[in-house]
Amino acid sequence: MPWSDRSLKDFGAQIQRLISKEELSREESYAMFRQILLNEQPDLQQGAFLAALVSKGETHLEIAGAWQAIVELDTIKVMEPIEPPVIENSGTGMDQLKTFNVSTAASVVAAAGGARLARHGARGLTSACGTVDLLDAIGIDVDCEVATVVESIKREGIGLFNGTSPKVHPQSLGRILSQIRFGSTLNIAASLASPCRPTHALRGVYAGDMVPIVGKVMKEIGYERAMIVHGFDSEREKGMDELSSIGETLVHEFFPDGKETTFTIAPEDVGIRRAKYQAVAALGDARKEAVRFMKIISATGHPECIDMTCLNAGAIFYVVGKAGSIRQGVEMSREIIENGEALSKLTRWVSVQADPSKQGIQRLLGTAAEAGIGAKVAALV
Repeated sequence: MPWSDRSLKDFGAQIQRLISKEELSREESYAMFRQILLNEQPDLQQGAFLAALVSKGETHLEIAGAWQAIVELDTIKVMEPIEPPVIENSGTGMDQLKTFNVSTAASVVAAAGGARLARHGARGLTSACGTVDLLDAIGIDVDCEVATVVESIKREGIGLFNGTSPKVHPQSLGRILSQIRFGSTLNIAASLASPCRPTHALRGVYAGDMVPIVGKVMKEIGYERAMIVHGFDSEREKGMDELSSIGETLVHEFFPDGKETTFTIAPEDVGIRRAKYQAVAALGDARKEAVRFMKIISATGHPECIDMTCLNAGAIFYVVGKAGSIRQGVEMSREIIENGEALSKLTRWVSVQADPSKQGIQRLLGTAAEAGIGAKVAALV
């Protein structure tokens, strides 16, 4: 594609502003991301812009401008209403402490307890096993049409929109994300660009200073109720995009009436014993993660991971109003895992959001067999 000298200079001038630590307005950010999504700039300029923006540190208006461009230009919209509240609980990635896929385990538990989750995840870009990698391994059809996801949400209270699938974002995101292996504004903006516009969220972010900023973004783009979190290790030196069971968690939440609050919680504040990082750390392999995931959901192994799952699922119950506190939500989550409801929910989810050939069910059964619960899952299918 030929680029005019004027276009290159104008786009480059905005990059220079970012290098000089100047901020863009929402409208300016939208215009820049529009050019990226429409591939109206060479790859070098596009990459330089993304790197300069994250290096400067994004404002909530810059992120909102990126989100607006993605929603308008590159997101299939869900036209049929889904009964609210609809909650989303994917994290941003880019965090320093890589753990098991906490948000996915927590979402299954929360759905088993009656929450309605519209997940919008991706394959691992800065990790070895993202939400899509894990769910693909256990049988979810991650390349299905948006309508199939909507049907899954309506029938089972949970569905996954694959943020790296052309059936969800058909124009540009796949092209961009396939070419970069560093965290960018897209980790936040694109993850918020869900086809169905959730009303509530438990949103994990990669750095403590991003907690209030992402809160502002989410209010700016129309969320009614949300909790934004960044968890720390025991020394408060490194962090994760989850509520932490190995250290404290910085939390910012806002409510439909406009009230906002920021606070820090420790695991023991909500009835969770502190874990060692090694007990919840990522394994670096999607297959191993899938087997561990099945053991967590079925309450047959990895008690520290079960605790962390309950902590994050408990927060979902609190945000959607099914629990009066995170502690109460933790207790609800533990009961749901121990009485088999979480495993049953996972099995039904795979049955609904599955490929027509039913290979998904076979993948689920195979993973369950590796986890030592093959007979239990077979009885549920």
